[in-house]
Amino acid sequence: MHTLSRLIAYGFRHRIYLSGAFLTMIAATVSAMAIPYMLGGAIDEAIGNGTRSTLIFISLGIILVSVLRGILSFGQSYLAEALSQKVTFDLREDFFKKLQSLSFGFYDQQQTGNLMSRATADIEAVRMFISMGLIRGISIFVMLISILGIMGYQNWRLALVCFIFMPPIIWRAVLMSRKLRSTWMEVQSETGKLTSVLQENITGIKIVKIFGAAAYENSKFSEKASRLADLTYEAMKLFAVQGPLMTFIFTLSTAAILFVGGYEFSAERITAGVLASFIFYMAMLAMPIRMMGWLINTLSRAQSAGERIYEVLDAESGIKDKIGSVDIQRVQGRVEFHSVSAEYKTGDSVVTEVDLTAKPGQIVAIMGAAGSGKSTLVHLIARFYDVTKGKITIDDIDIRDIKVESVRKNVGVVFQDVFLFAASIKENIAYGVEDVGFEKIVNVSKIAQLHEFIEGLPQGYDTLVGE
Repeated sequence: MHTLSRLIAYGFRHRIYLSGAFLTMIAATVSAMAIPYMLGGAIDEAIGNGTRSTLIFISLGIILVSVLRGILSFGQSYLAEALSQKVTFDLREDFFKKLQSLSFGFYDQQQTGNLMSRATADIEAVRMFISMGLIRGISIFVMLISILGIMGYQNWRLALVCFIFMPPIIWRAVLMSRKLRSTWMEVQSETGKLTSVLQENITGIKIVKIFGAAAYENSKFSEKASRLADLTYEAMKLFAVQGPLMTFIFTLSTAAILFVGGYEFSAERITAGVLASFIFYMAMLAMPIRMMGWLINTLSRAQSAGERIYEVLDAESGIKDKIGSVDIQRVQGRVEFHSVSAEYKTGDSVVTEVDLTAKPGQIVAIMGAAGSGKSTLVHLIARFYDVTKGKITIDDIDIRDIKVESVRKNVGVVFQDVFLFAASIKENIAYGVEDVGFEKIVNVSKIAQLHEFIEGLPQGYDTLVGE
């Protein structure tokens, strides 16, 4: 439940929508409670030869309360959806910002498709919980307590009959919640794996075709899809059992109320109108009781999704600014490695006891076999990873004493794999630099011998490119 409480805390960022949704929910529930009570009174008036004007007055009251209930229900749904959209916007934004702050070490342990699944399917599960499960669930709880209170006021014996059927419903709800939570956790995990296979296949489609591996990839995707389908079927089977079971329990309780209510009426402890209002109140509970399985399903799925989301939000970045770290402006560019060693999470050393000096303006070529740590040395300078032993200095300052953002503003890295964002050529060239003029972009392109090529494109520098 700790995960759910953290998700609900996002709702308190938007107190106006949250309080509005709860107030309209309570008002709608109260107005709904009045209708069976008024119907019972109308029946007693009709049996007792009440005046025509009284019956008309009660009928008009029922119509007005029904209209009010409809308006309040609309307001509740509108505010609940608005709240859910704002909560998921905040959650997505926090999730994305967290991804931007995490080090390379985090991404070394993750699959892209799995992260995408958490940012989309898991957050959508949270939205459904906030929009429907949270508000609707509390509405059902308030309605249940209110109906039991009204029933107890009208006739405690009939209220006790109704209350006897509550423990089996609660027990079944708790049992189902536990089963569904673990099942939905597996479903969402498998969704992430399936998304990873899809993402890798689309990204590497040229390799797949060159090596004629379409059949292999189809088999791999089919295996993941089949596993996901089986798990989802298992969750929905649990969910499907809940509805009929709740309906059966509700039908038993209605029959019991009719049976006991007949004795109470014969003993003149209740009127026909009170007995009718009991039946009307039970009818009001029919839909919420049938929905209980859906609500438990929504809650269980949101809890599993929240755990997966918070695995990322709670992740610690291995690269952080030290207390008292400083900003640096334009540097001279003297880079020194002092007995530097580095290793990844596997515990295997990538580089060991490296001593190296690169003077300002000097070109240094580092040669070695694949996997020998050449790229790692560059990544260490930019603090994509941190050294495990020794230190690296820029102009005699330990880079761990410099703010990470400041280091990266002064260190440029050109990766082996070229990546283009889905934007114009102009925007790709100027990526990461604010308020850069078009003339400077052109000058950089000329230095890179790209200007003539770009000018030959239909839209020139405004040509859209991507992966």
